[in-house]
Amino acid sequence: MDLNLEAVNITNNEEAQQFEAQVDNLRALLTYRRFPGRIVLNHTEVPQRLEGKGIAAKLARTALDFARANHLRVVPLCRYVSLFIRKHTEYHDLVSAEDLRKILSHSSGAEGQ
Repeated sequence: MDLNLEAVNITNNEEAQQFEAQVDNLRALLTYRRFPGRIVLNHTEVPQRLEGKGIAAKLARTALDFARANHLRVVPLCRYVSLFIRKHTEYHDLVSAEDLRKILSHSSGAEGQ
């Protein structure tokens, strides 16, 4: 399946506390919990047919940009988001110094996109 990532729209479903992408009747999502001054990014889920197309990265980037725009500290419980933050230094300032140390100290073969 060819996918124009630019055409993939990410929405923030605040009621369900998740960022969502609808592609070919399939839904990819990144769940979160919002608290005063922080957002906990819990889990990223992409249907198998959509894997490897950059959708998880777009979900992560959207969530992190949302956190920045709303002056929220990011708590990345999701392994994918942690890997994404490690690879994308422009988001390092969104996590606490302690969380950043943890993210940077964990080495893994699976890299974020």
